[in-house]
Amino acid sequence: MLSVVRRPLRCFVQTTVAMADALAKVPDVEIDPEGTFKYILVRVKVKDGDVHKDIVRGTKSAQYHNHIFEKVNPAMEALGMECKCLGGGKIEHNSKEKKLRVFGESTGFGKADHSVSVEKLKSAFGDYEISSSDDTK
Repeated sequence: MLSVVRRPLRCFVQTTVAMADALAKVPDVEIDPEGTFKYILVRVKVKDGDVHKDIVRGTKSAQYHNHIFEKVNPAMEALGMECKCLGGGKIEHNSKEKKLRVFGESTGFGKADHSVSVEKLKSAFGDYEISSSDDTK
């Protein structure tokens, strides 16, 4: 009888570990190397699972915040993930001075929690000065 209980538990543990591994492969931050641009904070989670993480995505090529989400969402779905946009804003990236400034908000998604975004950016840009504000410009 114990073997019946162990087998499903083992499969569950293996599946949970595999999902966490897949999620760990998703980069925390992908932003343009220079300039001022829109960004979004996205919660990525394994489909039908509880494991999740927040990621930052930003690019000058996006006219609107939803354009970023329209690229991120299908890419994550292809990996077996689902996404939810938690909000947006702008990032000013000065690579020469090694500075990042997070500010503003998205009209469509609302304001991202800039403190979460800053922490994600710090993990990717440890040698940068990173700040946030509620300024709109």
